[in-house]
Amino acid sequence: MDVQSIQMGHHVPWNKGRLTGQKAPLKQQEIWAIRIRLQLAHRVRDLAMFNLAIDSKLRACDLVRLRVADVAQGGNLFRRAIVLQQKTDRPAQFEITEQTRQAVADWISYAQLKGNDYLFTSRIQRSPHLSTRQYASIVDNWIASIGLDTAAYGTHTMRRTKATLIYRRTKNLRAVQLLLGHTKLESTVRYLGIEVDDPLEIAEQTEV
Repeated sequence: MDVQSIQMGHHVPWNKGRLTGQKAPLKQQEIWAIRIRLQLAHRVRDLAMFNLAIDSKLRACDLVRLRVADVAQGGNLFRRAIVLQQKTDRPAQFEITEQTRQAVADWISYAQLKGNDYLFTSRIQRSPHLSTRQYASIVDNWIASIGLDTAAYGTHTMRRTKATLIYRRTKNLRAVQLLLGHTKLESTVRYLGIEVDDPLEIAEQTEV
């Protein structure tokens, strides 16, 4: 924050000077590149967070507020979980794949977390869990670790990645809409950045 802003009492946004707008999703090989680096560095928390962010497709504000009880009970990780979204106050259900269950279980054991504990705690005393700003910084580190431009990626990259891969493989917009917890299909179309060529290509492949 510059001196003039402090003197005038202006609040400078944390993302001032950064590119804003829709962030790119990760490609399959980029997901594995980050995952392997986290495994080799024995970053137990980050691996659990990365895998869960990809699987859950949650917004940053919802991911950082996850508690152990949201994803596990009695030491057993759920195959599916459901949380109430902070932005929409609507439930969002998501799958937890086997590798994510293992990574999260390893983190819970390593950190000795209990059922009502936040899954990703903060080192800052006044905050019981990671802030969205801290999470954004962590995501930047993941992105930079494989040589990508951090300005082109962000926390929404994590939310968009699996949804985009699912759409590209299935072209099932309704399924992606449900997974993202969108109320309107138009929101999903805009979120995925779908071009008119996509539905036209589907139409061309359908004979009647």
